[in-house]
Amino acid sequence: MSRVVETGAAAAPGRGASTAADAGTGEATLFGHPRGLATLFFTEMWERFTYYGIQSILILFLVAASGRGGLGFGDQSASAIWGLYLGGTFLLSLLGGWVADRLIGGQLAVASGGVLITVGNGLLAAGGTRLFFLGLIFNVLGVGLLKPNVSTTVGELYPEGGSRRDAGFSVFYVGINIGSLFAPMFVPVVAQHYGWHAGFALPAFGMLFGVVQFLATRRYLGLAGAAPASTKPRAWLALWIIVVAIAALTAMTVSGAVTIHPVALAAQVSWAVGALMVGYLLYMAFFGGLTGEERGRVFALMTLFAASTVFWMAYFQIFGSLTLFAQRYTDLNIFGWKMPAGDMQTVDPVFIIALAPLFAALWVGLGKRGRDFSPPAKFAWGLLLLSAGMLVMYVAALRVLHGNQVSPLWLTGTYFLFACGELCLSPVGLSSTTKLAPARFGGQSMGLWFLTLALGSFLAGLLAGDYNAHDLATLPALYLKLCWWSAAGGAAMLLITPPVKRLMAGVR
Repeated sequence: MSRVVETGAAAAPGRGASTAADAGTGEATLFGHPRGLATLFFTEMWERFTYYGIQSILILFLVAASGRGGLGFGDQSASAIWGLYLGGTFLLSLLGGWVADRLIGGQLAVASGGVLITVGNGLLAAGGTRLFFLGLIFNVLGVGLLKPNVSTTVGELYPEGGSRRDAGFSVFYVGINIGSLFAPMFVPVVAQHYGWHAGFALPAFGMLFGVVQFLATRRYLGLAGAAPASTKPRAWLALWIIVVAIAALTAMTVSGAVTIHPVALAAQVSWAVGALMVGYLLYMAFFGGLTGEERGRVFALMTLFAASTVFWMAYFQIFGSLTLFAQRYTDLNIFGWKMPAGDMQTVDPVFIIALAPLFAALWVGLGKRGRDFSPPAKFAWGLLLLSAGMLVMYVAALRVLHGNQVSPLWLTGTYFLFACGELCLSPVGLSSTTKLAPARFGGQSMGLWFLTLALGSFLAGLLAGDYNAHDLATLPALYLKLCWWSAAGGAAMLLITPPVKRLMAGVR
C-alpha cells in the first residue's frame, strides 16, 4: 500500500513533524506519520502472522483423527476449544492493559508478550497433547500482554487525535492484515506437506523475528508507552496473586488433576465475561472519579462495545464453522491443486489490504468536508454488511443441503462483505476507544475493547457447536440466525446514533 520514507531530523511542515515531536518520536515517516508507527506496524504484523497461522489450522487439527496426527475431537468440543482459545487471547487483554497502565508501561508489555508468544509457539511445535495445550496457554498470556498495548501505543503517537489518527490506525491495520494474509497462505501448506507440528513451528520463527525488530527499533517510539500511567505498590502484589493462580490452574489442568469440559466451560465463561465487561464499565463510570463529560463518553463506549460483541460473534465463524465448510462442502480443486481448507482464510485479509487505503481515504476526505460518519453510524454499516455476508452463506448452505458441493466463490463473496464490514467497525473501534477512554483508563479501556472480541469469540464457538455434521439442516439454520442477529444490531445502532453522538461530547 505504501512505502517507508526516511526523513531528516527536521521534517518539513505538513508531514507530521511537529506531531511526532510532541509524541517524543523525533522523526516522521510513512507519508508523514510518526516513525514509531513503523516499529509497531511490523511488531503487530509478525504477531498476527503467528496468531492467524495457528488459527488457520487449529480447528482442523482438533477434529482430525488421531491416526492422521490430530486430536480427534468432535465438532462441538473442537468448536468450544477453538472459541475458548480465541476468546482467551482477548480476555487476557484486560489484564495486559492493567499491567501496562499500573506497572510496566506499554513498551515493556509488548516486548514481554512477544517473548511469551514465541515460547508458546515453540511448545505447540514440540508435540504431545499436554505440551500443545500448555503452548496455547502461553500464547493466550502473550497475546493478552501485547495486543492491547501495541494499539494503545499507536494512539499515543497521535496526541492531536482527529481524522489523522484514524488514518494512522488504518495504516496500522494493514500491518495486521499482512500478517493475517501470509499466515493462512503458508502455514496450512506446510502442515499439509510436513505435518501439523511443522505447521505450528512456522509461526514461532515469525514471532521471534517480530520481537527482535521491536527491540532494535523501539527508540523511535520515544515516550509513547514508555512508562505506566500510574504506579501503586499493591498492584505488584495483585499481579503475583494472579500469576500464581494461573500457574496453579495450568499445572492441575496439564497434569490431569482437573478435567475440563469445553462446551460447559465456554458457556460459563461467556456469562462471566459479559458480567465483567458491563461491571467494569459501570465501575469506570461511577467510581472512577470521572467528570460528567468523561462519564458520558464511557456510556458511549458501552454502546460501541455491545455492537462490537455482536459483530465478532458472527465474524469469527471464519476460523470455525466457515473453515469446516471450506473443508467439507467446498470444491477446493484449483487447476489440479487441492488447496488446504485453511488457505481460504487468506481471502479476507486480501480484501482488507486492498480496501483499507480506500476506506482510510474515504474517512479523511469526508472529515475534511465535515461530513464524516460518526462512529456509531460506521458500526451500524459494519453490522449490516456482515449480515449480508451471512445471508450469502445461508444460500450456499441450502445448496449443500440439496447434496451439492459449492464453489469457493460463495465463501469469497462472503469474505468480501465481511471485509467491508470489518473496515467500517474494527479500526474505527480501536481509534474511538483511544479517544473516548479517560486518560488514566487508557490501556484498560483498550483491554475492554478486546474483551468484546473475547465475548464474541466464546459465543462464536458455542454457536458453531450448534452445527451438527450428521444433521445438515443445522447448517443453514446457523447462518440464518447469525444473519438476523447482525441485522438487528445494525438497525439498533442506526436508531441510537443521535443520542450516542451527544454522549461523545464532541469527540469525532
